[in-house]
Amino acid sequence: FLTMSEWDLQICCMGAGYVGGPTMAIIAKMCPKIRVVVCDISQNQIDKWNSDTLPIYEPGLPEVVDSCRGKNLFFSTDIKTEINNCDIIFISVNTPTKTKGIGAGRAANIKNCELCARTIAEVATSDKIVVEKSTVPVRTAQAIARVLQCNDKGTKFQVLSNPEFLAEGTAVKDLMAPDRVLIGGQQSPEGLKAAATLVSVYANWVPKEQIITTNLWSSELSKLVANAFLAQRVSSINSISALCEATGADVSEISRAVGKDARIGSKFLNASVGFGGSCFQKDILNLVYLCETYGLDECAAYWNQVILMNDYQKKRFSEKVVAKMFNTVTGKKIAMLGYAFKKDTGDVRETPSMFVLRDLLQEQAKLHIYDPEVTRDDMWSEMSYTCGINHENTPELDSAVTTCTDPYDACDGAHAILVLTEWDEFKSYDYKKIFASMAKPAFIFDGRNTMDHAALRDIGFEVHAIGKPDPMAFTDL
Repeated sequence: FLTMSEWDLQICCMGAGYVGGPTMAIIAKMCPKIRVVVCDISQNQIDKWNSDTLPIYEPGLPEVVDSCRGKNLFFSTDIKTEINNCDIIFISVNTPTKTKGIGAGRAANIKNCELCARTIAEVATSDKIVVEKSTVPVRTAQAIARVLQCNDKGTKFQVLSNPEFLAEGTAVKDLMAPDRVLIGGQQSPEGLKAAATLVSVYANWVPKEQIITTNLWSSELSKLVANAFLAQRVSSINSISALCEATGADVSEISRAVGKDARIGSKFLNASVGFGGSCFQKDILNLVYLCETYGLDECAAYWNQVILMNDYQKKRFSEKVVAKMFNTVTGKKIAMLGYAFKKDTGDVRETPSMFVLRDLLQEQAKLHIYDPEVTRDDMWSEMSYTCGINHENTPELDSAVTTCTDPYDACDGAHAILVLTEWDEFKSYDYKKIFASMAKPAFIFDGRNTMDHAALRDIGFEVHAIGKPDPMAFTDL
């Protein structure tokens, strides 16, 4: 093992979550002469990173961590020591949407970023490069720099913006072969030198032409805009899915026809029950708040419509379930297949499933949920934070919602199956066996358009899907 003085660089990351953990693991894997330490104040989180059961589910990540941990990748709660040891500090902490105060429901809360900056200013005894990895409002770097400059030791800091563009479920692939790496810094000699240092880290495996350097403010805004554009595409095709259901058109055919246009492309044109995850909604709301702050009300309203359409799509799905099931689901067992906001992750933040669950709870259905990666604790934690529903104010939660470890148990005796996450395994089940075990008529509501609807109808299911014509409603398909 190398001694402290023999490493080319030493990196400390503050925050051991969905971004910090995988990003640092890939840097360690691709840069064996850089010492990388991921720090967090949660001992439980760090213990999981140091175990065989990582705190997040991400395909390929355990193998990456195993190959580097204890060599040049470390996980620690000793934040102060690691701040002093390192050359570069990444801030990769949660920046949730504010729930109270000025900008509540739209503005990002950068409290955690500021606390990191204050810790660095208090502890650091030598000059450091500080990198914003968290998704933050434009000009957060300015606030971080102000806090850092207030240290009483004469320590100098350069603040860079290096937003992440990875997608959960494909994070390892995204980090190994990114479309681009964006680094924003002050356009001063010191700022440009700091940016060049970070470029040299990524240049170990990312082609130089895919590493973009820009000013701080363009870098910070680029992340918000990238997610806003992606979410806009989802809401756009989801708005068309409602029109398809009304007219007898098929949204998949529309997506295929439109996506063949090279100017548009086929990505993010799959209609669904709605988008979720920690980034899309938060970043658009952040963009809306920024526009409002600068008096750009028309711009704010434009981007806010992306959120309103997403809310409409989730509500529309819930209402269709109730309407098709004879306008009542009270006391009926309903199986929910999938709870994570997308496949290949256990993340439940802003997951559409949660809003469907909330709506059907209000209709007094009996919900049985199966997801291969989501824990019941995570489910309730997010439900309480986002929807305000918890065991204190809703004592019947545990009797109304059952989490299952077997999908066939979840479906046994159910009146309907709701497919809410596009897990591949859902397509391989024995639906003849499932149909035989269900109450009749047996309904399937496909919120991801991943199932074989014709085969399911042949078995006997009544199938309803997003943006697909209902054969019972149209005779001229």
